Amino acid sequence: MTDKLVIFDIDGTLVDSRKVITDCMQEAFETYGLVKPSYDTVRSIVGLSLETAIDRIAPRDIEHKDLLNLVEGYKAAFIKRRKANSLDEPLYAGAIELLSTLSETGWKIGVATGKSRRGLDAIVKTHGFERYFDCHFCADDGPGKPHPSMIFANLNACGVLPQNAVMIGDTSFDMIMSKAANVEAIGVTWGFHTSEEIAIGGADHLVDDMQQLETVLHHFSRRHALEISSL
Repeated sequence: MTDKLVIFDIDGTLVDSRKVITDCMQEAFETYGLVKPSYDTVRSIVGLSLETAIDRIAPRDIEHKDLLNLVEGYKAAFIKRRKANSLDEPLYAGAIELLSTLSETGWKIGVATGKSRRGLDAIVKTHGFERYFDCHFCADDGPGKPHPSMIFANLNACGVLPQNAVMIGDTSFDMIMSKAANVEAIGVTWGFHTSEEIAIGGADHLVDDMQQLETVLHHFSRRHALEISSL
């Protein structure tokens, strides 16, 4: 079990979904006569499984059936945009180039995302991620973030030990999940959470662009190679 594994979050890490997630959340709340949450409110819960996320920002006196209606309203807003080919989910600059480099240099590549399986499968197809990902897990596959279940699933699927893996994400939930799984945590600063929030979550590294991220992964790879050669 000497392979190395990099596990990516999707929203806010590889894909810039800040606008579409905010728009869909605001539409869901407005549809049910509730005050639209601000971007700052929405960004605070991105990464969590959907029901958990919406429960955090919904009115405290909301009934469970109405909470479920909000969840379905969010899904409906997303599906409407997907059917109209109006989903605004561009890749961050350098994302595909980084994935290609990692694949070519012997990394196994996994995913741990708060997206639903339907949403994950759609975005994998949209951006041609199939050729890069060795496995991908989402909130529908078990406990959501920050529970480490998705990281364990990636490790098991790829046959990699925790010390040979890294998790990359843009939220404190990603960092907490990584630490719970004893996996090195890299926080990217271009997504939903602030640098301070990501650091508090337990990030081992913070990076500001894809080039810095590639450098950190290169150093991890070199350490990994030295450890393997000393066995």
